This record gives sequence, structure tokens and C-alpha cells, in this order.
Amino acid sequence: MPTDSLFQPLARAGASATATVAITFNGQPLQVPAGANVAAALLAAGVRRFRNSPVSGDARAPYCMMGVCFECLLEIDGVPNRQGCLVQLEAGMDIRTQDGMRDLLAEANDPALALAEAVEAPHGL
Repeated sequence: MPTDSLFQPLARAGASATATVAITFNGQPLQVPAGANVAAALLAAGVRRFRNSPVSGDARAPYCMMGVCFECLLEIDGVPNRQGCLVQLEAGMDIRTQDGMRDLLAEANDPALALAEAVEAPHGL
């Protein structure tokens, strides 16, 4: 069910209302408001789907805008599982929607150790 966005950006004191930066979103060039976090900039530019639910496949978008809900997960500059609400926007970023489940091994400093721990955890080791 489509709904109108309740996101309405507020002008900051001394900020130019027309300042934008160029990024790519899903391979398409996009001009977004400068000085915001990635999630806020994409919302302001009209983006409504950041990821898909791994369970139902439904489109998901930011909810809390403070790093708690993980609904704003994106692939940013080739790094998956980034919370768009916590990443400061920079010109030239390559941003992609994240489809499916988070890849916890991609987040780990040592993927081999993370895999071993994930496999052994149900066995109580």
C-alpha cells in the first residue's frame, strides 16, 4: 500500500537549500542534498526502498534514523550491511540497495573464525 512520505527536511541555519552532491544509487546518477547522512539524503531525493525483507521480500526503508532498527541497511562503496542513517554522505559514493539477509561473515574481521563460531555455537562449544 503506497503512502506519502512523512519525511520533511528542515532547513538548517546558514545552510544553502540548493547545495547537492552527486552520487550513484543502483547504478543511476543522483543529485542529493549535501550535509546529511546517507539515509536522509536518499529519502529527500525520493528513494523509498533501501532493502528487501529476507522473509517476505517486502520493500523496507529507514524507520528510527538513529541506528537501532537496521531498516536502512545499504551497500555503500562496495561494503555491505552499512546503516545509511549512521554514514555521513560524501560526493561520489556508490550506493546500492541491499537485498536479502545480512551477510554476517562479510562484517567479521576474520570470516573463517566467524564461520567456525557460527557452526559450533549451537553445539555449546
